[in-house]
Amino acid sequence: MSKPRINTMLELSVAIGVSRPTLSRFFQDPALVKPNTAKRIQEGLSRVEYVPNFFATRMNRKSTRLIGVIIPYLNDLFFTKLLESIEVAAMASGMTVITQCSHSDPVIEARAAETLMSMSVDGALVAPLGDQSDDAVQLRLRSRLPFVLMDSRPATMSNVDFVGTNHVQSTGLITEYLCRVGRPPVFLAMPRVNFNAREREAAYIARMTHLGHRPEVIGTELLSSDWHFEDHGEAVLSAEFGAGRLLDRSILCANDRVAIGAIRAAARHGLVPGRQAEGGLRIAGHDDYPLCPYLNPALTTVAQDTNAIGRKAVSRLLEIIGSDGLQDEPEITLFEGSLKLRESA
Repeated sequence: MSKPRINTMLELSVAIGVSRPTLSRFFQDPALVKPNTAKRIQEGLSRVEYVPNFFATRMNRKSTRLIGVIIPYLNDLFFTKLLESIEVAAMASGMTVITQCSHSDPVIEARAAETLMSMSVDGALVAPLGDQSDDAVQLRLRSRLPFVLMDSRPATMSNVDFVGTNHVQSTGLITEYLCRVGRPPVFLAMPRVNFNAREREAAYIARMTHLGHRPEVIGTELLSSDWHFEDHGEAVLSAEFGAGRLLDRSILCANDRVAIGAIRAAARHGLVPGRQAEGGLRIAGHDDYPLCPYLNPALTTVAQDTNAIGRKAVSRLLEIIGSDGLQDEPEITLFEGSLKLRESA
């Protein structure tokens, strides 16, 4: 037989025979009511079909146990991995994650910030768009909520808690590797539309100069406003290969998505990059995108520690929440990258 359906907490209190405030405390935390009352409520719930209203059980509390997260893209598996680590860490702490995506649009990013504030989330983790982001929006969000930046950081927000990757170390690591195994690498940049793009380009230049090599940077200009990074990498290298350039060089791409386009460009020109291939062409990336091991050839890259970044971002946010936002100094945490050697370089 089907169980009777209960729609409101008032109906449930009548059906079980306990007061509505007692039910509210139970749904907040069963330990807040007497053990025999908790048992009575649990037995009553087993006899009816009732789902507590998520927001109704949280809005009257001091804490909603909600963490808001804003990411810039849904079509980038790096952010999928990062979001997964955030959700796992948040759930382990009894928190629920509400995710908003900017979809590469600063207007949507601003609306996402307003949405999180309107939902009374306990705190926010934000991976900003980049140069398109409105710093005023981020600063307003920070003034209203405990706030931690992730992945990339505007120069104007250097005094904000931040968790990300040490790009000087990670880009330097793979630059040195490519210098050891072949000719010094050319840097295939992505358009300078975000902070990581500029940090990695600067790190490449610094490490090449330190090693006594002349830096060579290509692909800094935005070729099309509606292209993804893969399109950019393919177009830039197709032009180079078509002109007979870089056929025997190591090419360090600003990120793995650019590198995916670069590998496609090589294939279209009949070139096979790799450590074992003839001719000296090598292609490497940065991030360790989940599809890297399954490309042909599999992509050599440097991995960002998304699990560590996600866990630290959550733990830092919870520290700020627990201190009522009263922190003396912002905490900057940078994790080192690790080489992932595969066939492409």
